[in-house]
Amino acid sequence: MDWSIQEIAKLAGTTSRTLRHYDDIGLLAPARIGSNGYRYYDEPALVRLQRIMLLRELGLGLPAIGEVLDREESAPHALRSHLEWLQQEQQRLARQIASVENTITALEGGERLMAENMFDGFDHTRYKEEVEQRWGKDAYAKSDAWWRSMSADEKAAWQQRVSDLGRDWIAAHERGIDPTGDEAQALAQRHFEWLRGIPGTPGGGGSGPTKEYFVGLAEMYVADERFGANYGGQAGAEFVRDAMTAYADRNL
Repeated sequence: MDWSIQEIAKLAGTTSRTLRHYDDIGLLAPARIGSNGYRYYDEPALVRLQRIMLLRELGLGLPAIGEVLDREESAPHALRSHLEWLQQEQQRLARQIASVENTITALEGGERLMAENMFDGFDHTRYKEEVEQRWGKDAYAKSDAWWRSMSADEKAAWQQRVSDLGRDWIAAHERGIDPTGDEAQALAQRHFEWLRGIPGTPGGGGSGPTKEYFVGLAEMYVADERFGANYGGQAGAEFVRDAMTAYADRNL
């Protein structure tokens, strides 16, 4: 059994143009092309498309997704890893939903808010041990106090800033721009300013990161895939590292 490109686009909530692009870059080939020139997809192609969409949800760019799919031959094994991540996200989101629902109920009923229950699922402390090991307990304590001091609107604005920066890094890499060029260097400047605004990190809340810290962080994005995923995977992280290193050499 196979499905036409229009059917798959509708089922997956994407577009025929996107699927054709995936074919053009070697990411998702159709099972066959009909006499009418239409692309048709079989079950293995659908499984591959599902994996592509899951990896996109993780923040990987298309080149990085291609690398992951090429390395991982067993689709069931890869999907189990994706499923584990989705289940963790499901649990976290369920806790967030319950927290917000409880707040709404309390507000509408004129009840006293239970502060200790309002932020379940909004866990910014999951990297606590790692931060303390890398930069010391004082660094974590300062950044934690800074985060807790912000209002909900301030936290949302900060999270949006981080999301926008990561998205712009990925887009710049996918367009193939020069990491030492003006556009990439402007992104590196934004990255520097973002880090400068975080108390507890070296240079945070003051003059800004030192050259050693800035370059070291860039190298960590490449070395640790958890961080690299924020920039589209291995190749994206290398692009960010090269841009940040060039910025540090010129300005720090």
